[in-house]
Amino acid sequence: MNLSELNELDFSEVGDWPIVAKAIAVILLCASVAGGGYWFFTKDKLLQLDELENKEPELKATFEAKQKKAANLEAYEKQMEEMKLSFGAMLRQLPSKTEVADLLVDVSQTGLSSGLEFELFKPSSEIPADFYAELPIQIRVLGDYHQFGEFVSKVAALPRIVTLHDFSIEGGKKETGELAMNITAKTYRYFDEGEVVTGQKRGRK
Repeated sequence: MNLSELNELDFSEVGDWPIVAKAIAVILLCASVAGGGYWFFTKDKLLQLDELENKEPELKATFEAKQKKAANLEAYEKQMEEMKLSFGAMLRQLPSKTEVADLLVDVSQTGLSSGLEFELFKPSSEIPADFYAELPIQIRVLGDYHQFGEFVSKVAALPRIVTLHDFSIEGGKKETGELAMNITAKTYRYFDEGEVVTGQKRGRK
């Protein structure tokens, strides 16, 4: 069968076509159907498959990370309980509003018992934070290095939390040879129940 015979074929008389022509027509029809199916249906599915295959390592890593967390859940819960207990113990070291005055007396008495002479002991205004307030105290004392060290050690040993900041030592009284130490002591008190919300609002400002 040659090209001229193909040109003479009549599509209205397909049944009379030669077997070769019918076979070619069937092959072309199948190829068209296959090509159309691939273009309109299979192509998008293959692209989706590629995307999912690319995401597979990421999804697997996420799954493994969550699996590890789930496996260690009991340990995390135990650690959380320990942190709550530790936080509660620290919170109990903060004085309440009614105990601040006594704590200030303890700090000043600690300085006197260390042999220091106070030139300045000035509590400043409270600085509110989330659930507590910070109370800075400006201190200037006269003494020697040994007495300064003893004072700092005793303050650190107080049952309530007091932190010391901004140390500076300079000449004090020339006639006695004493030195002067300037220091900022900070103590902290927790808010009472009625103060918590107000304190948080002030802290955010």
